[in-house]
Amino acid sequence: MGLDSLDWPVLKVSGTVCHMKAEAVRRSSQENKIAHPPERRDPRSGSARDRRDSRWDEHRRTRREQLVEATLTAVGKHGAGVGMDEIAAEAGTSKTVVYRHFTDRTELYTAVCNRVAGQLLPKLRAAMSSSSQPREMLSAAIETYLSFLEADPELYRFVVHQHPAERPGAPDPIGNLSDLVGDQAAALMAVACQQRGRDPAAAEPWGRGIVGLVRSAADWWLGADRPMLRSELAAHLTDLAWAGLSGVVAPAPPARTSSPASPTARERLEDK
Repeated sequence: MGLDSLDWPVLKVSGTVCHMKAEAVRRSSQENKIAHPPERRDPRSGSARDRRDSRWDEHRRTRREQLVEATLTAVGKHGAGVGMDEIAAEAGTSKTVVYRHFTDRTELYTAVCNRVAGQLLPKLRAAMSSSSQPREMLSAAIETYLSFLEADPELYRFVVHQHPAERPGAPDPIGNLSDLVGDQAAALMAVACQQRGRDPAAAEPWGRGIVGLVRSAADWWLGADRPMLRSELAAHLTDLAWAGLSGVVAPAPPARTSSPASPTARERLEDK
């Protein structure tokens, strides 16, 4: 069983007002029905929706994407602690307009997390699909994760450490993002177990353990101003993770067969 045959998780962070999956389906549908687009209906009344409503929906989706893009640019300019004023200025609008499209900072933050998930997870899947050997798959995934955050460390800090507390009890987007990354790692572990004839039941906790290991080390690495090369850190983490995993995903030892005992020295003398 290879990675291509696995059911990968849907790239959606909990709490996001997200159109990612729906848009993918809609684009596919439109490619087949450009001449006769399906009639949209109001879910409450069942009647066809006014074209103006449809155009407004499309405008809102486009505007939300623009505001997310402006947030990413503002984070790059002002750092992970960027404020709503800087985000609004980057978008060329006011905070009032931003809040017209996002209920609060939490919803905007969640949309950014969803964008990051949509960029990172395909890269991880591609990295893990680049080899059929578990150790190389693990090494490629760790290197890809570290490369992703090194390319934009402020965005990483914004996503991981700047969760706004405007909605007590609301789902934690970064927690859900970590779960999605953990799902990728668990899939890798499941393949390694199956290739070795092992029970894949432990793949879930192992996958999340690897994510915790790499994330903690990555936080230290960025906080310490990258005291070693990314490739060196990736190699160290791969060595540590594989030192434990290799002992549990190695091929099951063959059953031992009994053999006649060798004669003792006394028995050999008695035979003489």
